Amino acid sequence: MGTGSGIAQKVADNLVESSLKGHDSHGVTLLPRYIRAILAGDLNPGATLTTLSDAGPIVSFDGGHGFGQALGEQAMSVGIERVRQFGVAIIGLSNTHHLGRIGAWAEQVASAGLVSIHFANVAAPSAVLPFDGLRARLGTNPFCVGVPLQNRPPVILDFATSAIAGNKARIAWNEGRAIPAGCAVDVNGQPTTDPAVLMTEPLGALLPFGGHKGAGLSLICSLLGAALTGGETESQQIPPRAGIINNMLSILFDPARLGAEERYSQALLAQVDWVCNGQEGHDVQLPGEPELRAYARRQEEGIWIDDVNWQAFVALEALNT
Repeated sequence: MGTGSGIAQKVADNLVESSLKGHDSHGVTLLPRYIRAILAGDLNPGATLTTLSDAGPIVSFDGGHGFGQALGEQAMSVGIERVRQFGVAIIGLSNTHHLGRIGAWAEQVASAGLVSIHFANVAAPSAVLPFDGLRARLGTNPFCVGVPLQNRPPVILDFATSAIAGNKARIAWNEGRAIPAGCAVDVNGQPTTDPAVLMTEPLGALLPFGGHKGAGLSLICSLLGAALTGGETESQQIPPRAGIINNMLSILFDPARLGAEERYSQALLAQVDWVCNGQEGHDVQLPGEPELRAYARRQEEGIWIDDVNWQAFVALEALNT
């Protein structure tokens, strides 16, 4: 299908890791959708990064509607290299297909000992209501921060600015489960726990997490992640066959350049220990820790695929006939 072995391996590794870390919504079940996107011309399997501008620590790329799993890794590698030179880097990445789990990019940067902040945008069609709104105007727009810890796994805060990620609603729909209350409304604006309103016409909408706070952060992800990087925002009415378009702005920096490396490392450990310890038997987890626990568990148990998604894999056989 035009996908080189190197790109295919990066995509496969990313999808499997996402599933192992408990994020089935961003894992292997996406593969049939990706293949159909290639066949529909909505995903360019051989696309590589095109440099739009290069000003030393500030670099902007166009992804050519290629695999976000490969392009995101490449963009972060450039960012890490620029931080080594300049102490800080700002990386714009526009016009990719699905970028996958944004936490993967924060983990990549943290493994190099660097802090990163990511503002990701999911372009039209909109799926999320603005606060006190009636019509969907925002994407699920993930926000992510990665902070490395000395001799420990990093803190990885990664979440959609909608109450739940869109693909998590799809997984619930496939499994016949309700979604949590307070996550969605139907086409008439009435609260619902039925994920079908997000999957079939007439479409309802997701709600932002935390009311005006999530809606505001989602808007910032659109402004910084898409408008500022040259990507298409939700306001641009993209034809239905345009498929998935993601954009992202990433800020990377070397915490040691702030001049208090040893104190910084000790302060981080002291703070995370303070948050988690002494909770009288309550299991307080740091951001990123649920993924590590899921990874350990699923390494033993494997990855479970629901019947609907399994049939999507089976249906791929017909594409070869």
